[in-house]
Amino acid sequence: MNNKEIYSSLLERTNKGQKSFAVLIDPDKIESTSKLNKLIMMAVENKVDYFFIGGSLMMHQNLSWVVSAIKEESNIPAILFPGNNLQLDPHADGLLLLSLISGRNPELLIGQHVLVAPVLKKSKLEIISTGYMLIHSGKPTAAGYMSHSQPIPADKPDIAASTAMAGELLGQKIIYMDGGSGAEKPIPPRTIKMVKKSIDIPLIIGGGITSKDRAFQCLESGADVIVVGNGIEKNPGLMTEVANIVEQFNQSLNVHN
Repeated sequence: MNNKEIYSSLLERTNKGQKSFAVLIDPDKIESTSKLNKLIMMAVENKVDYFFIGGSLMMHQNLSWVVSAIKEESNIPAILFPGNNLQLDPHADGLLLLSLISGRNPELLIGQHVLVAPVLKKSKLEIISTGYMLIHSGKPTAAGYMSHSQPIPADKPDIAASTAMAGELLGQKIIYMDGGSGAEKPIPPRTIKMVKKSIDIPLIIGGGITSKDRAFQCLESGADVIVVGNGIEKNPGLMTEVANIVEQFNQSLNVHN
């Protein structure tokens, strides 16, 4: 995609009420070329809208390999979802520039961004400023541990809504609410609904979406984009199930319009 095309396309879809589906790939969890190619082909067949690529750690230096494979085998936008400022690849289509607005760790609010800004400014990546919010998912997650931050309590939707509004007013283009990798529970519908009503920018929901019912619940509550990663690693067929749910939502929208 051309520079700035990813966000403008997402914003257009969101304004129309259309839902989107992103598959999260943690490069550290891809052991073979055949596994990666199979995942990419499944995504193409199921008309997945985005690939998010990243993880809390990068032990095996697979990031560039994963990005290259996605670019070679599909037209699905490859968007970096970095756990830190070292997780960069200039051949990706875009990057979610995450500011952890749910926490109080200055390094993840602005510190690492300052260090990487000169590199990003010169790159051809589409940079999408993203207000990132961790929501308590029932157990500690890698995201919470690595970020040295406390997630927002799952039963405090007012705090989540106020945090999202602050992120939007500070100029963030997207709000991304996440239960974290391996989340035990999905983000409560009440929290998704309140946040969605409080902002006018796209809302991404990830973490704990391990079934089609949970995917449906997130979409019905107001998610514009749902992200599935761990669930697909454990059950590859979940990708098709979630893709069908997203398609049903969008078809229903077309009927009503």
